[in-house]
Amino acid sequence: MTRQPGRQTRHCFSFGSSYDRERLSFGPLVALNDELLASGAGYDAHDHADVVLVTWVVSGSLAHEDATGRLVQRAGDLAVTRTGSGITHSERADGAATRFVQAWLTPGEPGGEPDRRTTTPDLSSGDLTNVATEEHLSVPGAALSIADAPAGSTIAVPDAPLRYFFVVTGALTRSSLAEPLSAGDAFEITGDHDISVTAAVPTQLMAWSFAV
Repeated sequence: MTRQPGRQTRHCFSFGSSYDRERLSFGPLVALNDELLASGAGYDAHDHADVVLVTWVVSGSLAHEDATGRLVQRAGDLAVTRTGSGITHSERADGAATRFVQAWLTPGEPGGEPDRRTTTPDLSSGDLTNVATEEHLSVPGAALSIADAPAGSTIAVPDAPLRYFFVVTGALTRSSLAEPLSAGDAFEITGDHDISVTAAVPTQLMAWSFAV
């Protein structure tokens, strides 16, 4: 965990001073950070290159500023930023305290022109909904699904050689997993295994799949 004035970050992988040689990456996923910002707090202008940033706002609003202008991303919005050969941007809570989850992935090819795509996925089905494909991500074989699962519902996890899950809110009961999991927990699956999870309470689940 990293704490700075006005912000707290929980890291799922080695990041900055939170270094663990056993937790450098999972497939093309090199970072997954759970960020909590106080009102007006955030990150001043900083640089990124040759990484894909996937930002999911859980609560509040997140303001991005870069050379293209200012974008406010609200709860339920997903932004995919392909940084290409380089961008400089800032991120700051716009108004109220804000929580967001941001993943960093290694793209299939380095360089290129930066671009950003923002969507507001419809999660009303209660099941896993595909919200980003390899075409959007520029990461071969990668996909992201998110579910807003009602209490008591069971979700079958799609097959893939590599699968990574993050419990955004709520909790999962024992199911195909060894232990119950709650908000902020993550788990990895490698190989072909039929997996299902059951929501103990209303639960938001982020599910990554990687073909390679």
